[in-house]
Amino acid sequence: MTGTSPNSAENPWPVRTVNTKIADWIHRLGQIWVEGQVTQISRRPGTRTAFLTLRDPAADISISVTCSPDLLSRTEVPLTDGSHVVVLGRPSYYTGRGTVSLRVSDIRAVGVGELLLRIERLRQLLAAEGLFDARLKRPLPFLPRSIGLISGRASAAQRDVVSVATDRWSAVRFDVREAPVQGPTAVARILTHLADLDAHPDVEVIIIARGGGSVEDLLPFSDEALLRAVSRCRTPVVSAIGHEPDNPLLDLVADLRAATPTDAAKRVVPDVEAELAGIDELRRRSAQALRNWVRRETGVIDGLRRRPVLARPGVIVDQESVNVAELLRALRRDVLRHVDTEDHRHEHLAARLSTLGPAQTLARGYAVVQRTDTDVTHVVSTLDDLPAGAELRIRVADGAARATVTATEAHTSTSPDDEGDS
Repeated sequence: MTGTSPNSAENPWPVRTVNTKIADWIHRLGQIWVEGQVTQISRRPGTRTAFLTLRDPAADISISVTCSPDLLSRTEVPLTDGSHVVVLGRPSYYTGRGTVSLRVSDIRAVGVGELLLRIERLRQLLAAEGLFDARLKRPLPFLPRSIGLISGRASAAQRDVVSVATDRWSAVRFDVREAPVQGPTAVARILTHLADLDAHPDVEVIIIARGGGSVEDLLPFSDEALLRAVSRCRTPVVSAIGHEPDNPLLDLVADLRAATPTDAAKRVVPDVEAELAGIDELRRRSAQALRNWVRRETGVIDGLRRRPVLARPGVIVDQESVNVAELLRALRRDVLRHVDTEDHRHEHLAARLSTLGPAQTLARGYAVVQRTDTDVTHVVSTLDDLPAGAELRIRVADGAARATVTATEAHTSTSPDDEGDS
């Protein structure tokens, strides 16, 4: 650099100068396209930078990569460890640590990544159409009459399904259809077998099996024509393609996804011995439950029998008879008391009536004078009602006499002596 002292043992450069010079040379590269394989992805929540490690597939060489977390989320194919990519970035040399990294602004999948991109686009399309809707999944029959199996010729997947299913239920029946499970002719043959099995009246479930493979090998099981044919099938379809983490789109469209062909056989064919053991267990539990119920109800009946009302039914009648007798005595006592009270009251009223009655008044010397010559006999109370010649009936204590008025006398005042003389 111009203006810099010549470097020598007597005039060494400090570390900061060396790092600055290296940074200047690296930064002159500008933006470059780099191809590699992602081996590490680190997203730190709350930060503005994501960290990757990009490795050369042919050599044990790698470089650190930084980018925006949004760039990772915008990639059409989700990045995972092992993804083959091409990135556009600018090399950066950090003078403080003396490290080189690549700050990228674009990430593109290549090779298998392009295949995954096409599969991802198809997945989004079919998902939008509802082909993956869980409500469309058909239930598997418990004990199918016949099982349709589509697999490679004499393949391990075919042997696994048949052997495991036969071990679980010796009478199981298979309608095996062999077809290529990779390559350009695979989809057409699988579609033909699928249509035949779906139309067969005895086939109640169809298994499509393959023993795993690379992304390229599993492409037929993400073919759009096959996926739509499976979604139209009236017979339940089980996808048994490979081992984890192989996930072709057939797994999403099928009515059931099995992790392996062996798992498919276990999911479709019940284990007869296990089912019989389950039946025996249910019988044992039901018999035990019935015995417990009988024992419990017997205890309830015994408890009822021990109650006094059932052990000695006459006890309650005797108790109630005593109560009735006591009530009768109380009622009779109350009635007699009431009758006595009313008798005393009657005697008292009779005495008062006798004292206040007309007979007692007549016995004291008074008389009742009635006029009898009128239409209606009535008691005379004034002289005006005693004209001369009026016929009278005079009642005294021991009888009555008849008289005729000859004359009347008026008195201005009446004394007890006068009343006694009248």
